Amino acid sequence: MKDVPPVEFRLSDTGCGEILRLIHGKYKLPILYILGRYDVLRFNEIQRIVTGISYKTLSANLKELEADALVERRVYPQTPPKVEYRLTPRGTELYPILEQLCRWGRQHLPAEPEDAAE
Repeated sequence: MKDVPPVEFRLSDTGCGEILRLIHGKYKLPILYILGRYDVLRFNEIQRIVTGISYKTLSANLKELEADALVERRVYPQTPPKVEYRLTPRGTELYPILEQLCRWGRQHLPAEPEDAAE
């Protein structure tokens, strides 16, 4: 059995705590993943791909990801305004780790029942 951490140990002060802070929530990982996969997307495209996310929730998540320097928002001055989202270099560093998580998930998908194929 491993030693119990000292009382002054706080997960939030570790690298693990930092990444959990950055990606917490139901939608941040899917947003980061699809931006890594598709490179540049507009707001409505993200909303179409991330099923079940409301306008307000997507907007809030994108603002948080932008504040954490994981996502870049680029506005083009035209009418109507064109806004695109992409990963920053910092967010791009995170994408291979998300790919690894997805690979692990694919390997551990529950097996389909045999009678489902009939």
